[in-house]
Amino acid sequence: MQCTNIVSLFSLMVFSFFSTIPEVWAQQFLPVSGIVNARDLGGYKMENGQFIRKEALLRSAHLADATSADVSYLSQLPVELVADFRMDLEKTGKMDKIISGARYANFPINAAGPATSHASEKDKKRMSREKSFNIKRIILFAAFNDQAKKIARDMYPTIMNYPDCQGQMSAFLHEVVKSGDKGAILFHCTQGKDRTGVASALLLAALGASRETIVADFDVTNHIYAKDVKRFTRLVKLLGGKEEEVAVVKAFLGANTENFIKTLDQIEAKYGSLIGYLKGPMGLTDQDLETLRARYLVDTF
Repeated sequence: MQCTNIVSLFSLMVFSFFSTIPEVWAQQFLPVSGIVNARDLGGYKMENGQFIRKEALLRSAHLADATSADVSYLSQLPVELVADFRMDLEKTGKMDKIISGARYANFPINAAGPATSHASEKDKKRMSREKSFNIKRIILFAAFNDQAKKIARDMYPTIMNYPDCQGQMSAFLHEVVKSGDKGAILFHCTQGKDRTGVASALLLAALGASRETIVADFDVTNHIYAKDVKRFTRLVKLLGGKEEEVAVVKAFLGANTENFIKTLDQIEAKYGSLIGYLKGPMGLTDQDLETLRARYLVDTF
């Protein structure tokens, strides 16, 4: 009961802070202080009138900075599976904290796709010497890098169309289908926005969410990282950056909702719908979709 009261109080505080975000319920922000962009998909209303049940599907940034209270909260839910979309390099000095009773699974998605094959040996060696993966320092470097600019523009099509990315995302979705009976599934990448955002979009589509709900969930990231984007935009401009360089900052620190929508348009044009995509390259069956809906949807919330 005490934990429930704390969660409710925290939810009200977060709701007040994020009150400008449409279609997002206060309960969806997790009561954690060391995990960024931590949200519960529970509460979203599906097109058939049902709701996603609470504390079952959770999305976030990495868990490396989770506090003892955060870990205790997640352990009590409990969390059955932690799915990590990060590449090995991203985990350098940023390993997830251990949640008691949770199983950890890696689904490394390289959001840059084949573009990283063109990285210079100098850049690769510089990155490999880093003792801790510092995403913000990397973004500052990327703002003035031509290859990074291309990666920023092509990120969402890459995640959804590049075969290696499709394979990892498909494996994740199939893991969700066969897991979740013993606790929540928490999925994350480094910042909990692009790879995690696409994974969330696909789960929402599988459960019957409207496109409006899918896009709204994706866009919440921009509210969460707004201060960082503003600060780094100012810094890049001071270093001589123009709109093209600022666009890289916005893509890598925030979420480019406009590009995401364009990618959804491309996917729907090719596969007919997101359900068509789920049944196509993701390899889900009608039975898989029924399993997910039976497990995660409730009539009232």
